Amino acid sequence: MTAPKNLLKAERVTYIHRRLEELYPETPVPLDHKDPYTLLVAVLLSAQCTDERVNQVTPALWELADNPFDMAMQSVEDIQAIIRPCGLSPQKSKAISVLSQMLVEQYNGEVPNDMEALEKLPGVGHKTASVVVAQAFGVPAFPVDTHIHRLAQRWGLTSGKNVQQTEKDLKRLFPAESWNKLHLQIIFYGREYCSARGCDGTVCEICRTCYPARKHPKIAKKP
Repeated sequence: MTAPKNLLKAERVTYIHRRLEELYPETPVPLDHKDPYTLLVAVLLSAQCTDERVNQVTPALWELADNPFDMAMQSVEDIQAIIRPCGLSPQKSKAISVLSQMLVEQYNGEVPNDMEALEKLPGVGHKTASVVVAQAFGVPAFPVDTHIHRLAQRWGLTSGKNVQQTEKDLKRLFPAESWNKLHLQIIFYGREYCSARGCDGTVCEICRTCYPARKHPKIAKKP
């Protein structure tokens, strides 16, 4: 009997894209929101915090203020008191306050739909800006979080030197029209089947299909 052979990169890309589409034909945004502003704030809060925890906290925050005009009128202390369970509350509450003021003063209370403008807002890094343009405005982007960074390495799609390189590699491998959906599909799969503890590159369906000959765990580099 012939030994199993690992798939070539092009074969892995095709299989992964098809399988994720089969598993997750619908990709609702995990963070509860109702417009670009509430999505922006929710994504900011999700840094080093679970989506579930953010979704528990934001209803009270939206009750306090759910638009930049009202949020800019709130004290940093009142914002912090609500978002404290999300962690990093001193920095996040100040960022929410200041970015709300900036949106009012510079953008008439509207969230800008381009990366450069978003990244100038306090507390908004490249990944947060990517999520907002992708999910609020439909602009092709490929936000890379820890799930995506880890899985892309396990699946042989990137060297995993850093998240910036992972993002470039994934954008090169997959068509732009798939990015906004695909980044969520990979996150969903990572949480359900290929978590840091649940799979080491040899356990889940996609890892085993892509690398049937892999004998040892794939140690992913941290972002």
